[in-house]
Amino acid sequence: MSLVGIGIDVVEVSRIRSSMDEFGVKFLARIFTERERDYCERQKMPEMHYAARFAAKEAISKAFGTGIGKDVSWLDMEILKKSSGEPEVRLRGAAELKAKEVSASQVLVSLTHSKDYAAANAVIMSD
Repeated sequence: MSLVGIGIDVVEVSRIRSSMDEFGVKFLARIFTERERDYCERQKMPEMHYAARFAAKEAISKAFGTGIGKDVSWLDMEILKKSSGEPEVRLRGAAELKAKEVSASQVLVSLTHSKDYAAANAVIMSD
C-alpha cells in the first residue's frame, strides 16, 4: 500500500450551530446526506456530530488535494458509523471518480469532538 494523501480539519461547533440556526434544513441538506442528518439528529448534541462530519469532509478533500468545490462536493462524501463505532467513508459522484483517478483503495477518517471544537484526520491509501 502507498499513501495518496492526508488531510486534517478543525471546526468550531458554534459555527455549525450558528449556520443551523440561521439557515436550518437548507444548510444541512447542502452539506450532509440524509443518512448523516438522521444519525446526527438522534444525538444529544447534534451540532457536535455535524461539526465532526463537516471536518471529515474537509479533511478528505484536502487529502485528495482538491478542496471542496469544482472537483469534490459536500454530498459526494458521506461519513457513517459502523456498528463497531468506527467512522466509515462512502464516496459517490465526483469523489468516487477522484478516488479511481488516484487509485485509492481506502479512505480512512478519525473524528473527535468536544463542546467547542470538532476535528478530523483523513488518510487516503492505494494498493
